Amino acid sequence: MTDLTIRPAAEADLPAIGRLGAALVAEHHEFDPLRFLAPLPDIAERYAQFIGSRLGNSDAVVLVAERNGVLGYTFATLEGFDFMALRGPAGVIQDIIVDERARRQGIARVLLEALFARLAAQGAPRIVLSTAQKNLGAQALFESEGFRRTMIEMTREL
Repeated sequence: MTDLTIRPAAEADLPAIGRLGAALVAEHHEFDPLRFLAPLPDIAERYAQFIGSRLGNSDAVVLVAERNGVLGYTFATLEGFDFMALRGPAGVIQDIIVDERARRQGIARVLLEALFARLAAQGAPRIVLSTAQKNLGAQALFESEGFRRTMIEMTREL
């Protein structure tokens, strides 16, 4: 991992982040097409624009893993009390994804550890996340990093 760099995302990273975000959307849509957003033709550009709007915000952390290009990214927000979720202040991991060709090399774990350090430095007392029910690999990673199951989302189509 010595040749892997974890750093804050920059504007120049947005096309790669958009591509990875589109892959995240597609992967989740495959898990459950009724629950998760369908990959739209311009989803990579829209995803890049969304993440770009968060760069430099004090309540957001966007990190990239880079080795001869961006291999993965993570996006988290710092949030206050959330009475809908019955939760106090927390860092909330919104996204984490590694390019399919670079998985199983420990990159997601390194991204998580860097994210934990950044969120702790910004005063987050805890970190929460949601993961797709069928994303067993991600769940195993999160549990190995000390996450515990606290909520179950349930969806009913109308």
